[in-house]
Amino acid sequence: MPTPLPDPAIEADRPAAAHPDVVTRLRSAWAQTQPQLDTAPLEVLGRITRIGMQATQAVERVLEPSGVTRSEFDVLCALARADRPLRASEVTAQTMLSGAATTKLTTRLEAAGLIERRGHERDGRVVLLALTDSGSGLVEEQMPRCLAQDAELLAGLDDDDRATLARLLAVISANADALA
Repeated sequence: MPTPLPDPAIEADRPAAAHPDVVTRLRSAWAQTQPQLDTAPLEVLGRITRIGMQATQAVERVLEPSGVTRSEFDVLCALARADRPLRASEVTAQTMLSGAATTKLTTRLEAAGLIERRGHERDGRVVLLALTDSGSGLVEEQMPRCLAQDAELLAGLDDDDRATLARLLAVISANADALA
């Protein structure tokens, strides 16, 4: 049974954040053209997708003055969190980037002087990636700004709301991992 769409008369009395968003409008359009479709999953997954895109764009705007992209910043953060230099494959695993993307990004970050490549002390075939002082400084400067941007997106949610949302999203994430 499809999840019912919001009643516009009731929605008009709710705060602005509860007014029909793009997902509600999409569901309404589908209900008009193909009422047999159960578009209820869009209530959650459509919003997750949209919020993900909006959050990425917001972080890109925050990072723009630093000259790095969000993906490049992800690489820098993976190296900043590590207690040692990492292999490119380890960076790839921590960032959810492809191996090819990691290679491209690390080449650019090295040229910008934000990371350096080092040989492995026991195996000359292995190349390790490490932050330079400039790379470390960039992460230390930008990470608080990115977290502040994220906090703005969560405005209006108290600690319990955030914990509940995080728990529920973890279930969806595990389901997505199982389907991958």
